[in-house]
Amino acid sequence: MNNSTGGGTEKTEILVRAENIVKNYISGAETLHILKGLNFEIPRGIAAAVSGQSGSGKSTLLNILGGLDRTDSGLVVVGDTEITALPERGLSGYRSRRVGFIFQFHYLLKDFTSLENVMLPAYIGGMKKKAALEKARALLADVHLDDRIGHFPSQLSGGERQRVAVARSMINDPDLILADEPTGNLDPDNSAMVAELLYAGAEKWGKTLIVVTHDEKVAARAAVRYTLDKGLMIEGPGGVPA
Repeated sequence: MNNSTGGGTEKTEILVRAENIVKNYISGAETLHILKGLNFEIPRGIAAAVSGQSGSGKSTLLNILGGLDRTDSGLVVVGDTEITALPERGLSGYRSRRVGFIFQFHYLLKDFTSLENVMLPAYIGGMKKKAALEKARALLADVHLDDRIGHFPSQLSGGERQRVAVARSMINDPDLILADEPTGNLDPDNSAMVAELLYAGAEKWGKTLIVVTHDEKVAARAAVRYTLDKGLMIEGPGGVPA
């Protein structure tokens, strides 16, 4: 929790802390060293961008932070939870309650409307249907889709589908929003709009946002920037390992 000391110095709460994250993959007789001891901290309520060349481990890192993949060694703490120590059932609960995901592809359910796609995770998680619908409507209004709540994914443009995915990522009031190339399939105009709504939504709802992106304009909007290079985390678009 953010607080002040007796001398008036504000203490920043760290939401995400990673210590010496190592991740390797076996490919035939070869061992691929993807992450080579990453160390970083991200404060609560901050938007951070992670860039790097294809194959640098950006998506792997996001999957680890989101509980979709495990480290070979190292420590990841989100809030007061050491997610690297959680069993599979604990990771499932962490993913559903603490994390919102946005991927390059929207993964909307084709037989459900925009409203239903957004409210469904909350309803499955135990929220009353009326409350879930009301919150879904509010989030869709935030991404300027008030007039599309009854439309199915096939009736939406690519940018609109991704905006629905942005709204859906926030429905369960997660601590952490993880966005993996959220504008990668969009034209420049839609990319700019989705990025604006994503950052604005995270700020409005007080979420910590981590965006993996190749797009310099999307990355430049973040308060904190990292680059993954040769398995190490570098502060800023370039610099020294974090």
